[in-house]
Amino acid sequence: MSHHQYEGPGLPLYLTEVGRACADYGLYLAARPLLPRLPVGDGHPVLVLPGLMADDVSTRTLRRTLRRLGYRVHGWRLGRNIGPTAECVEGMTRRIEDLSDRYGRPISLVGWSLGGIFARDLARKAPDSVRQVITLGSPFALQRDSQTRANRVFERYSHLHVERRTLPLASESTPLQVPATSIYSHHDGIVAWQACLDRLSPQSENIAVYASHLGMGHHPAVIYAVADRLAQPEGTWRPFRAPLALRPCFPRPDVPTALPRAAAAA
Repeated sequence: MSHHQYEGPGLPLYLTEVGRACADYGLYLAARPLLPRLPVGDGHPVLVLPGLMADDVSTRTLRRTLRRLGYRVHGWRLGRNIGPTAECVEGMTRRIEDLSDRYGRPISLVGWSLGGIFARDLARKAPDSVRQVITLGSPFALQRDSQTRANRVFERYSHLHVERRTLPLASESTPLQVPATSIYSHHDGIVAWQACLDRLSPQSENIAVYASHLGMGHHPAVIYAVADRLAQPEGTWRPFRAPLALRPCFPRPDVPTALPRAAAAA
């Protein structure tokens, strides 16, 4: 099956999302005694963006963990994410400018689902202000609406959106200028995992985990991968390699199939 013929997740995965996200949180609680063994950071600023219909409460566990590792972690402070409204688009741009001014160094962006699509947009607009982008279950490579189960909710607020996007996203025709990590799962019940695969380049990678979509922000394997990526000294980015003991938590990542020439050139 080619890259473009896949559909969104089946009903069983979709209907079990909430239950599996709760189970993922159980895994997080079980793994908490191991938190001190996560790689410690250099204190650089990290901005965490929530997914569609979510707010900063959804990213609290992830932000708290990263703060314990020494980062200056910030939520987006724009309430519930209902898509690219004027308040959201202007607010995120302002947030990046404020944090850049405050710290005088580039910011790592961590975006969950739609928040990851926003993070990639921000990195394109202000590459000098962004150290790296890490996305969690973000379908930035969507080819059509049927590949996500969130489309109906997204469209419900489309009259408030100041950016009208057509699929595939035009912005995604070029790779990011900063290191990019896409964390995705074959068990995602909201978006097609294929739509989360980044094209391979010297500074991009895809990391597979066994998480649910709604559990991405607190699944221990995701937290480990995010901590590992953030801990790299600035300017020394290398692709992720799980330590031997954790290899079973990280299945071999899929390789994205090349886009058809016409789509790539569009």
